[in-house]
Amino acid sequence: MANIDLHIHSNYSDGSDSIQELLNQIIEAQLSVFGLTDHDTAEGCIEMQKIVPANIRFIPGIELTCRAEEIKCHILGYNCDYTNKTLLELVEKGKKLRRNKLNTRIKYLEETWGIILTQEELKWLYSRKSVVKTHIANVLVKRGLADNNLEAMDKFLNGCKSGDTRFSGEEAIDAILKSGGIPTWAHPLGGEGEAHLDKKAFIPKLEKMIEFGIKGLECYYSRYNENEIAYLIECANRYNLFISGGSDYHGKNKSNIEIGQLNDKNTAINPNEITILNQI
Repeated sequence: MANIDLHIHSNYSDGSDSIQELLNQIIEAQLSVFGLTDHDTAEGCIEMQKIVPANIRFIPGIELTCRAEEIKCHILGYNCDYTNKTLLELVEKGKKLRRNKLNTRIKYLEETWGIILTQEELKWLYSRKSVVKTHIANVLVKRGLADNNLEAMDKFLNGCKSGDTRFSGEEAIDAILKSGGIPTWAHPLGGEGEAHLDKKAFIPKLEKMIEFGIKGLECYYSRYNENEIAYLIECANRYNLFISGGSDYHGKNKSNIEIGQLNDKNTAINPNEITILNQI
C-alpha cells in the first residue's frame, strides 16, 4: 500500500462514494497525498477543497475522456485552474454530449428490453454531474435485474449504439495546458477490462500522444504488474515525461481496487518515483 494515490473517483462522476465518504476512506488508508480525478467534471474537487484537513496534500484533478486520432484514451489534468474559460467550455461540452448519450440509452432500454425508468430513477440520473453507463447499470441492479453493474452493462447496455462522447486529444490537452495543468496519460497500456498493449503497439501511440502535448504517464496503476510498471517508467524516463500513479478507485462501482493500490499486488512502492509531484 502506498501513501500516495493520484487517481480517485467520487460520485460526482462514476465513483460510489460521496466526497465526505471518500475523505473518510483516504484518512483511514493514511494517504498523505491524493488526487481527485472525476470524469469530465471538477465540481467534486471544489467540494473536497472545503473539507480536506491541512495535514493531507490534496491535488485537484480531472479525467477527460478522449480520442487522439485512432487512440482512445483518458487524459488526467493535475492542478488545473477550474475557472479557466477554455476548460470550462470543454467541460460544458462534455455535459451536453453525456446527456445526449443518456437519452439514447434510456430510449434503448425501453425499445429493446421494455424497461421503462420511473420518474424517480430519471430524476436521479439527470441529477448526476457526469452521468455514465455505470449510473444506469446501478439503477438496473437496484431493480434486481442484475447482480452487479458489470453484469447489467453487459446484458442491457453494451449493445446500445449511443454515439461518441469523447473529446479530441488535442482539445483536451490544450485545455489542460491553458488552465495551467499537467496533462498525463491515464493507464496508457489499457484500463479496467481492456487488453494491455505490448511494446510494439505502445511506442507508436506514445509518440503520437507526445506530439499532442502529453507531459506525464500513469506508470503505477492498480491493474499493472511489476514488469509493465518498470517498462512504463523506462519509457517515461526515455521521453522525459513525468511519472504518475493511481489506483483508479471507484468504490463499489469497480470491485477489488483499494485506495492507494498502485500495482496489481497492492505492494508498497517508493514515493520518490512519483516525479510529477515535484511539478505540482
